[in-house]
Parts: sequence; structure tokens; C-alpha cells
Amino acid sequence: MWENGLTRREVLTGAGVTVALPLAGLAADSDVAKVPFPKDGAEALLRLKEGNARFADSMTRHAHESANWRKQLVSTQKPFATILGCSDSRVPVELIFDQGFGDLFVVRVAGNVIAPDVVGSLGYAIEHLETPLVLVVGHRGCGAVTAAVQAMDGKLDPLPGVNALVELITPGLPKPKPELSLEQRIDSAVEANVQWSMMQLAKLPGAKKVLESGQVTLAGAVYDLATGRVRFL
Repeated sequence: MWENGLTRREVLTGAGVTVALPLAGLAADSDVAKVPFPKDGAEALLRLKEGNARFADSMTRHAHESANWRKQLVSTQKPFATILGCSDSRVPVELIFDQGFGDLFVVRVAGNVIAPDVVGSLGYAIEHLETPLVLVVGHRGCGAVTAAVQAMDGKLDPLPGVNALVELITPGLPKPKPELSLEQRIDSAVEANVQWSMMQLAKLPGAKKVLESGQVTLAGAVYDLATGRVRFL
């Protein structure tokens, strides 16, 4: 599958043979250089949870960022997870999971919506890169989801571009509940939108097979802008 170069596991472990890597510039990578590729989606998800815990606790290790590490990725890549996230500048996926170069295959689009180009990118990651985990990450205070909630209330006349996003998000949102505040409704809508994206992905041709076989794990999460913590659904 990786004719054009070594896989990350081969680079790091030499397929069971110790690999001597240059020491200069690898201080930040030394503590993770021997971590094997996740055996399945559950292990990949655990690695993201641990990374987010470090990030939220200001204990990030900034691994896989050195020049020597980047050289290992010139001819190939082997990310351990694919993430569909929002374009919001406050949600940089690699940072909130404390990952570095080559660790994650990231698709970012406003509202983490499922559109044709998004499907193509995710399909590439699953079929070609063989990532064992696909994680959909929404975030509190999402502007696209907020616009969809306001549109449902008849309080928004969005621009054509925004309206296209709203139309993709609205079908997955719950019906308005008068007893909830606007903030509560938006929080509920953000989670519902993540679930909606997951549902659409699960229904794609070929998705059922890889999900049922355990080849790929599909999961969802919501990022809290204030705390820096990711809540996994």
C-alpha cells in the first residue's frame, strides 16, 4: 500500500529493528519516537483523548515537529486518525489534540458539514491512507450552527454562501424547545450537527462495510472553547 516510501511504523520501529535517528532537534520527539501505530480505532481514539488532556492541562509536548521528523515524511505519510472539523480559527485540530506533523489527516469546513468535496477527502484518507479512526469534531459557539438555529427561528437572512451551509446543517437539528435559552439551543444543535454528520458518513456507499468489519471506527466530539477540553460523544 505504501510503495512510495516507508510507513510510519517502519520509520519508527524498523519493523522490529532498532533505528538510529539523528539526535539533533529530536528532543521533543524522543518521548514518542517508539510509540507504535494504533492497532485499531479505539487505540487511536485513546491517543487523541490523552493528547487533549495534555492540551487542556497546559502539558503539551509538541512532538513530531522537528526538522528531522519532517524529513521522515517527505516521501510518505501514515496519519493515525482522520478528523472532520470546523474551519473556525479557534479550533486548530492538531493543537487541541497535541499532535504534530503526519499524525492527523484533517478536513476543515465551516460547520463540519458533509459536502461532496468533504466526502472525497475522507474517502481518500480511509481507502488510501487507511486511517483506523474518523472523528467528527464540532465546537461550542459554532457560527455556522448558530446561523442555522437563527434561520429556523426566522431571525436570519443569510448571504448565499452562508445559506448553503445552513441548508446542509438544518435537517439534522432538533425542533426548537421554547423552554431552552438560545445558548442551550445552540449547544444542543452543535451536538446534533456532529451526530448528523456522523449519520451521513455512515450511510455512504462502502462505509457500512468498513464500519461493521471494525476496519474503521467512527466517533464524534464537541470542543469547548473556554476550557480547551474535548467531550467525546
